[in-house]
Amino acid sequence: MPSSPVSDRPQVLVVDDERLLHNVMSRFLGRHGIDVTSCTSGPEALDVLAEQPIDLVLSDFQMPEMDGLELLAQIRERYPALPVIIITGYANVQHAVRAMSSGAVDYLPKPFSTDVLLERVRRHLAAPPAPPATNGKASKAGGRGGAGRSRAGRGGAASAPAFVGEHPTVVELKAFLPRLAGSQAPVFVHGESGTGKEVVARLVHEQSPRAGGPFVALNCANLPSELVESHLFGHKKGAFTGAVDDMTGAFGRADGGTLLLDEVTEVALPVQAKLLRVLQEGEFQRVGAEKTTRVDVRVVATSNRDLGQAVAEGLFREDLYHRLAVFPLHVPPLRERRSDVALLADHFATQYATQYGLPEKTLAPALLREFEAYHWPGNVRELGNMLHRGVVLAAERTTIEREDVLNPFFSDGPSLSAPGWLDGDDAPQTLADMERVMILRALGEHDQNQERAAEQLGISARTIRNKLKRYREEGLLPESSLG
Repeated sequence: MPSSPVSDRPQVLVVDDERLLHNVMSRFLGRHGIDVTSCTSGPEALDVLAEQPIDLVLSDFQMPEMDGLELLAQIRERYPALPVIIITGYANVQHAVRAMSSGAVDYLPKPFSTDVLLERVRRHLAAPPAPPATNGKASKAGGRGGAGRSRAGRGGAASAPAFVGEHPTVVELKAFLPRLAGSQAPVFVHGESGTGKEVVARLVHEQSPRAGGPFVALNCANLPSELVESHLFGHKKGAFTGAVDDMTGAFGRADGGTLLLDEVTEVALPVQAKLLRVLQEGEFQRVGAEKTTRVDVRVVATSNRDLGQAVAEGLFREDLYHRLAVFPLHVPPLRERRSDVALLADHFATQYATQYGLPEKTLAPALLREFEAYHWPGNVRELGNMLHRGVVLAAERTTIEREDVLNPFFSDGPSLSAPGWLDGDDAPQTLADMERVMILRALGEHDQNQERAAEQLGISARTIRNKLKRYREEGLLPESSLG
């Protein structure tokens, strides 16, 4: 059974009968500071959970012996606070609703991008543990993990990150937040991906009178379109096919607190009308319900798209725009506040060195100069990922050198514009793409010897032959590999 040693890094259990997927996810998540333990069946997963602490489970829907829903039911019974994400290649609303209604925290239809995978995993690792079961059955794990001990709260994962920066624009924004936080009016935060929009949203919540209430984040872009309304407002049992139980939506969970609607421009127009009613009247109807539900929720919405442009293009209601944008805030991209790069790099270096129990670290002067000249298309998130990598590879050294950030094992070239084969504009965008890259690279490393490549990847040579046949049929195989 492949497994990862228990460490201070987050521990994710991947349950899928396709071994190559284990390799892809383990390698990708491992590069982002997350350990992956993998197994191929539900019973095997339950054995792992009984033996070692696990922070998050990603389980395939369709598996022999015990399918994903059966495994989910067992986990809910034994470890009620352990979050489970269901993954399936059979993407439809019935499966999604069944998974969410049965206690899954999220649902990922294949194929999904690596960005989505990492965002979902990080979000649910950072979420506070679920409340104890109310049916009188105690968790055998005593918390989120197995082996009789809880991993909840390790490393302060649930706390909001700091909004670091001394650029005048950032200083002005941080000084303004307490003034608007005290009101009940909606806030709209605009900015490119990775700039820290959710950090701003959390600061608005923490500096408001609602700080003692819940903070609920809902990414509208990552939900199947058929489920957005159900996730926003909840549904009644039997409201539609697959609604096997009542579900409380995001507005209900956020009552008395703050609701973050991330990427709100992705909400379909019919649902926008219902969203407008909640903002105006403070009430809504769950899907399938006859009565209205009243809530006291402060909404913070974010988007990397210009909301005014979305209105002009007919993609967003103008009246909803005016409701949400009472306080419109813009978070600048990192390239517009390069003077903060050194400060942010020091912040992330300290954060990850503390997380891993390593000596304090500083950037080599030449690397810092290169960082300050780089255009940072991925913004603060990209800088954080680079520092995460640099801290781990520098290990016991106190200086992070260029090779720690651009190690040849991860990089296609010497430039910071291409930091790794899983990063950048030309990077694989789905797990299927990553799988193909890994197979072709393994074949290249072993002179096209399928047996040796299969041994390296932990799969059969027959699997490689079948994959290559499919790649040829789909025109996805480079000419140099067609021999």
